[in-house]
Amino acid sequence: MDAVATDREERITPRTTAEVVDGVGPRLRALRTRRDVTLAALAAETGISVSTLSRLESGQRKPTLELLLPLARAYQVPLDDLVGAPRTGDPRVHLAPEVHGGRVVVPLTRRTGGVRSFKQLIPPEPPNTDRTLRTHEGYEWLYVLSGRLRLLLGDRDFDLGPGEVVEFDTHTPHWVGNTTDEVTEVLCLYGPQGERAHIRSRPADR
Repeated sequence: MDAVATDREERITPRTTAEVVDGVGPRLRALRTRRDVTLAALAAETGISVSTLSRLESGQRKPTLELLLPLARAYQVPLDDLVGAPRTGDPRVHLAPEVHGGRVVVPLTRRTGGVRSFKQLIPPEPPNTDRTLRTHEGYEWLYVLSGRLRLLLGDRDFDLGPGEVVEFDTHTPHWVGNTTDEVTEVLCLYGPQGERAHIRSRPADR
């Protein structure tokens, strides 16, 4: 039986809680091996000790939510994928909002590589907000859905309103925030360095 069929059978076959727990360790080890990540590197990213990660993968340590959540974030996969949770047959996509620095971020895609999309709700920034310009790997595309967005990009200052779009290389020092009194809603596409949103301004000639 091929791997796809085995995975399909695993997801539709009822399993006990003990079987689910026993399957977490091998699943974590296989995921780390595929990603070519060392225990030391994973420990540095998650804050979980190397010995705890090793015991977790070998089944000597019982998986808990406190351990699995940082691992899911590090691997950029849904928590259900780590525990092998069976599918419910519900076709709806359940988006799990996250809060980062007071901002609500809703991931709109489940992919772990390439261009990813997010919806952000940015609250009004307090007067003492740190507006230090920062850089990082990647390329970003922002579309303002509602409210106003302020972008400091290099030595330029942009005030963006609903329907306005900006895209930039994130190697350029930048800061993005909300300097108004209302929540700003933004659609964000983020890609690794070299990957950009492909925008066509008019239909191609036939």
